[in-house]
Amino acid sequence: MSVIEAPQSPGAPAKVERTTGDLVKAAVSGWLGTAMEFLDFQLYSLAAGLVFSKLFFPEMDPNAAIIASMATYGVGYLARLVGAWFFGRMGDRVGRKHVLFLTIAIMGASTTLIGVLPTYQQIGLWAGVLLMVLRLIQGFGAGAEIAGAGTMLAEYAPNNRRGLIGSLVALGTNSATLIGSGVWALLLWAISEEDLLDWGWRIPFLCSAVVMILAIWIRLSLKESPVFEEREDVVDGKALSSKELKEKAKTDSAISEALKQRKGKAFFIALGLRFGQAGNSGIIQTYLAAFLTGTLLLPGTIPTTAIMISSIVGFATVPLVGWASDHFGRRKMYLIFVIAAIVLAVPCMYFIGTATVETFVFTVVFIVLIHNVAVLSWFSLETITMAELFGARSRFTQLGLAKEVAGVLTTALGPVIAASLMAAFHAWWILAVLIIFYSLITLVAAVAMPEVAGRDLTRLEDAI
Repeated sequence: MSVIEAPQSPGAPAKVERTTGDLVKAAVSGWLGTAMEFLDFQLYSLAAGLVFSKLFFPEMDPNAAIIASMATYGVGYLARLVGAWFFGRMGDRVGRKHVLFLTIAIMGASTTLIGVLPTYQQIGLWAGVLLMVLRLIQGFGAGAEIAGAGTMLAEYAPNNRRGLIGSLVALGTNSATLIGSGVWALLLWAISEEDLLDWGWRIPFLCSAVVMILAIWIRLSLKESPVFEEREDVVDGKALSSKELKEKAKTDSAISEALKQRKGKAFFIALGLRFGQAGNSGIIQTYLAAFLTGTLLLPGTIPTTAIMISSIVGFATVPLVGWASDHFGRRKMYLIFVIAAIVLAVPCMYFIGTATVETFVFTVVFIVLIHNVAVLSWFSLETITMAELFGARSRFTQLGLAKEVAGVLTTALGPVIAASLMAAFHAWWILAVLIIFYSLITLVAAVAMPEVAGRDLTRLEDAI
């Protein structure tokens, strides 16, 4: 069995060896964790668009019910901020693997419990309250899950294959989206709307327990990140405190230089990179399902089929983009796909926003196109690029917070804003404007960022 050696900086502790088997286990762990997080995302976002407004807010006007349903979806992102800060600091202080075990257990259990919630007909307004509580718990655990999985895999992967191997985390989103959309599509096809609202909607949430159990089983034997163990500020498996590090910096020039660096630039660039992907995802994967079924009154099979097909296509595009970023650079790939998303926003949203039953095929094709170009391709680049932007001492925390701050501003609030604007203007171009707006922010970040492919991840300072 081959041995993988973590990258080394001058004066760093002795190298920590990991086998190919350890790398595979870290990759599978990251894939399952991301799959669990996005299974929650896909199950909940589709349920919010298709059934939750009727199950938990039936007394409201249909448009208001959709907005309330999207709001319960969005509130989980507030808890994700707390989770990103809490678990991120823990992960930077005592290691990645302990945190990854906690996050998957918390996130998975709350997702499964949604499947046994009573509805409005059974307990009235308390049903919506309980739904919101589980979303908060779910968000607390999920806030550091993908940041932790991405950090772990970035710190395991060889420098020249980091983008390709890191894309496995992104493939977790495809797997989850495919499973989530597939289950919903099957339910919509196999049972009546009455049965779906009565008991069928519970099945996807209960089935998510299988992914949770697999992820927990893998993570029980997962070894710590070799980069964490090699860090100059880690002694006996625990990072030095700020006071202890300053003392050590008196005799260590590398640490002294790292401490002198002013933080902030890398964080805001990462925030911008995340902003576009999260915002576009909120529109394409969350709001469009509610828009097509609630506003255009099209069958629920249209958005679920489109996202399912797009996820299958993503199994090719996601690793291809990751591979290309290893060979041509993260920055160049970002620029290519962001510009492509801006160019495609108007034609895609026009055909989607004016869809009819007769244009079913065209609607699906344009959803698949914009989803792969403006969401999946960016996500293939995102986690590894952000991990490379940050220094080893605060990578987990900064990565988690950058993801979740952008998530609150876009994925959480975006569908609510989109639903409100569409209710007011009834115009497809609102969706195109939102996608272009989100994409322009990421374009600015991509132009400003340095090239970080292959950066030594044991370095304590940020890349900029």
